[in-house]
Amino acid sequence: MNAGKSTTLLQSAHNYRERGLTPLLFTPQLDTRAGTGRIASRIGLETEARSFTPADDLHQLTAAAGAIDCVLIDEAQFLTRAQVYQLGEVADRLDVPVLAYGLRTDFQGNLFEGSQQLLAWADKLIEIKTICHCGRKATMVLRTDEVGNVVREGEQVEIGGNDRYTSVCRKCFKEGMANTQPGDLPL
Repeated sequence: MNAGKSTTLLQSAHNYRERGLTPLLFTPQLDTRAGTGRIASRIGLETEARSFTPADDLHQLTAAAGAIDCVLIDEAQFLTRAQVYQLGEVADRLDVPVLAYGLRTDFQGNLFEGSQQLLAWADKLIEIKTICHCGRKATMVLRTDEVGNVVREGEQVEIGGNDRYTSVCRKCFKEGMANTQPGDLPL
């Protein structure tokens, strides 16, 4: 959260287009914050994208799209294991670069399925950094309720932005989770 992942993706898409190349952008259908089939950054950049569901075959969709020079995935944490494999096929069989942008862990410190598979299968990982309110590198997120209380339980996926999530370092994450019982912390 707040590291500029979508901004970086949108800049990459712009760079491809500026050179006369064709990027194919994917965004999960469940993320409708900018509207269905749209990728938007907090700084106001946005563009259209192809929505995907967990049932979609991203290799087939890319192959059917024609001459594609790059595939860009927003909110990659929502990919399925199969879709990460399919994106590997896009890179390996179609020889099209794939750049995936997403979160590593959820509000309880657990890996998302897509993130776990990308950590295992990606050729290269680049961390886009942001800063915790204490000044340390933020690597975790805390979910908060409407009045700012830390939420410790709930569904893994709840779409939201700065109104529901705060980027924090590991130390502040543990302090934010401190009111849970010792066995409840995601270790």
